[in-house]
Amino acid sequence: MTSRLRPEDPRHLGRYELISRLGEGGMGAVFLGRDPQGTLVAVKVIKAEYARDESFRARFRSEVNRAREVPAFCTAEVLDADPDHETPYLVVEYVDGPSLAEVIRDQGPLRGGSLHSVAVGVASALVAIHSAGIVHRDLKPANVLFALGAPKVIDFGIAKAVEATSHHTRAQEMVGTLSYMSPERFDAGADQNLTPAADIFAWGAVVAYAATGHNPFAADSPMATAGRILTQPPNLTGLPPALATIVARALAKDPAHRPTARELLLELTAGPDNGPTVPIEMRADTHTERAGHPRPRVIAAAAVAVLLTLGGAWAGTRLGQSGHPSGSAPPSSAALSPAPTPAATAVLSAKGLFDPLTTAGLWNTFAGGDGSTCRFDGGLVVRTDSEVTCDSGPDRAFKGDIHVEVQAELSSEACAVIEFRYSAAGYDGYSALVCATHVSIQFQNDGKVDHADIRNSDDGNLPELDIEDNGPHSIKLDVAGDNAKISVDGKRVLTSDLSLAGSSGARHTSGRVTFGAIVFGGPEIKVTFRDARIAVG
Repeated sequence: MTSRLRPEDPRHLGRYELISRLGEGGMGAVFLGRDPQGTLVAVKVIKAEYARDESFRARFRSEVNRAREVPAFCTAEVLDADPDHETPYLVVEYVDGPSLAEVIRDQGPLRGGSLHSVAVGVASALVAIHSAGIVHRDLKPANVLFALGAPKVIDFGIAKAVEATSHHTRAQEMVGTLSYMSPERFDAGADQNLTPAADIFAWGAVVAYAATGHNPFAADSPMATAGRILTQPPNLTGLPPALATIVARALAKDPAHRPTARELLLELTAGPDNGPTVPIEMRADTHTERAGHPRPRVIAAAAVAVLLTLGGAWAGTRLGQSGHPSGSAPPSSAALSPAPTPAATAVLSAKGLFDPLTTAGLWNTFAGGDGSTCRFDGGLVVRTDSEVTCDSGPDRAFKGDIHVEVQAELSSEACAVIEFRYSAAGYDGYSALVCATHVSIQFQNDGKVDHADIRNSDDGNLPELDIEDNGPHSIKLDVAGDNAKISVDGKRVLTSDLSLAGSSGARHTSGRVTFGAIVFGGPEIKVTFRDARIAVG
């Protein structure tokens, strides 16, 4: 909800026109603004008392630079800032949707997939925030907004700068909302050395609130609530048992006993872990191609009959798994110089994996002989004028039912590819294709494509998907038994019976998973993959 500008409010800040007020907090006021292109943004204007403190400006600049490095998948993207303006301000993505607090107030507690979506979405945001070296410090239902139904975390990135301005921070003014504060935050001076574990505690309280409609430490007064946080177990009545177990761990009194955000995310997407969670050492850029086995080109709808009749195979480019570590520099920003951030880590366990794909990790980067490439530049960027598969991922053979989800940005004419249940030699398996006008699952047996389930807009059995040149889209592949289902942005677009392979090959039940891209007779295309998740079972 917005309100009119007050007489004392600025009408412009830098290149941004201020339209109305969105709210006001301890750090300053938040305005709805518009950039010169007409895009709506949220502009946070810092209070004058902080603006007069030069040490605050320095910290503000550092924190904003870190916040600029946070991927925008589940967070409100930091777009711009001017720490040197007479009134320092921060410009972030405007999320036009209700908060979690408003949703619970108006609709009641969440259930089933809606609840799980919030738990996963907020955990994903914490993975991104913590990877940039930031502690949110004020995670609460009011700071989780819904954009097109997906949760986005806001108001991260500058709380530490405010808190560190010690003569502005008294005990009762520490940044955060009391009922979502971890026990260690009540110790004198603790907020100066806060760790990400504090956000994990807040995550547990937020998820419990989403499931029940009340804070797990709710009491009649702030003092009583603080007492329960410090001494009593949380009230998790009403949470699904599996989720209650994860939330209880997040709400441990001792921060050392809480999981990390990555561990939370893996548990939520892969179920209880049957083995140790293993941080994977990052592998850096290389330009070596491994001698590979010939692979058939995935086939467009018009070519299915011909290729199945001839049994032909086209030797596509499959990129290999070798090379030597080297460094890679983060992209620069014209508006702000990014601060160095800790190297992101991918996570692999017995029950699945998570890889942000922002740098070499479970996947590596390679260049093919035909000019096709898989490199890292804010994501796993796949470029080709024909077809390429980034065969540089984990050597894990995922057995049985699997669930693959990845965020993908597609250029015009591009098709994103997820290969699954592929043999180590690369001869047998399945390929899932997602394009704006074509979705298919193609079967490869004995080194050739011998069956394909296809939906095509030209044939009238697929509404054209608006997924080109307009930002990331969620592609999900659910494989259970003989069935494989492809969903795009939460909408199912294809179901395939994997038992319908040709007589020359058997149905595949396990194998590797990787990503790639293809273009059917067009110019060079680009597909950027981020936030890959694979869950088994």
